[in-house]
Amino acid sequence: MKAGIHPENFRVVAFKDMSNDDVFLAKSTAQTNETIDVDGVEYPLVKLEISRTSHPYYTGKSKLVDTAGRIDKFKNKYAKFKK
Repeated sequence: MKAGIHPENFRVVAFKDMSNDDVFLAKSTAQTNETIDVDGVEYPLVKLEISRTSHPYYTGKSKLVDTAGRIDKFKNKYAKFKK
């Protein structure tokens, strides 16, 4: 690896997948004000919407997330082009 280009301020951080409450530890430079207790040790907490434990690519399960009916709006808008 190239010397002198990597950050020096990394630390162990807890990442929490909010869709399934899975928590895993990794080194990171991410800044956060929240903390979480994992096995009796307090770590900085970074909340994630999706991670390897909930992503369809890794789980093999597809999950449809429809925010504010966007899929229905799309289908209605382009229904006139359907033959």
